Amino acid sequence: KKRTVTQIEKNGYPDSIYLNAAKIFQGIHIKKSKEKMQVNYGNISESPMMSFKDENSRRISYELAFNALKYQDLLEAILLDSSTYPCYSIPDELTSLLVVMLYDLQDRKFEKWKIFDEEELVGEVQEIGQYLCRYMTKLAAALARCRIKHDALSIEYFVPETISKQEQRASALPVYFWINTLKISLEDVIRDLEMKGLTKVKSVSDFDRYTYAVDQHCHDVLVFPSSLKEELLNLDLFADKKLILQ
Repeated sequence: KKRTVTQIEKNGYPDSIYLNAAKIFQGIHIKKSKEKMQVNYGNISESPMMSFKDENSRRISYELAFNALKYQDLLEAILLDSSTYPCYSIPDELTSLLVVMLYDLQDRKFEKWKIFDEEELVGEVQEIGQYLCRYMTKLAAALARCRIKHDALSIEYFVPETISKQEQRASALPVYFWINTLKISLEDVIRDLEMKGLTKVKSVSDFDRYTYAVDQHCHDVLVFPSSLKEELLNLDLFADKKLILQ
């Protein structure tokens, strides 16, 4: 039976993804001094309890949280300029959820969220989603004003320079996967990849679009071009934990 994994959707994610991303963001967001702090994230000291549907859900949750972190200053500015924040019906402990969902909303060009079938709805996520939808026009206008003010063609302009340089370096690095030899052999993995149109080459220097190589020092590690990462993470090999992302 073919395994299903949580897909990256441009019409939104299941509620559990937003909730987990908000919990992650709560622990990593930039804490500002009292003089500079205009958005309050509450005071949650204990480690959050998170439950992920699958490995892809975990990855998406972390990516969403870190994207919100990259644009924290911009997202806060949008909330303040649009008068969406402060909202006294939303407690400070849900501000992280508000910021994370705002990032996703603007990333989808302010399209309303889709309700996913067979997914458990989370009250807090539904509440924040409905609230943001009510202010959608004001939020979009606030983003537009911010971009005009800074003459920014896209929101990438607002990524801190240190993070931008790190991302450029990371995007050029190959992607490494361990073969889970308790579940599958190297030969079976190679056969599966070749059936999907990937070609084995000798080394990283021989990489083309749909190619891969066996690591020269660890023969249970496969190396792929970075451009293939998203496609690889949606393979059954990954969903079944036969390939493990390094």
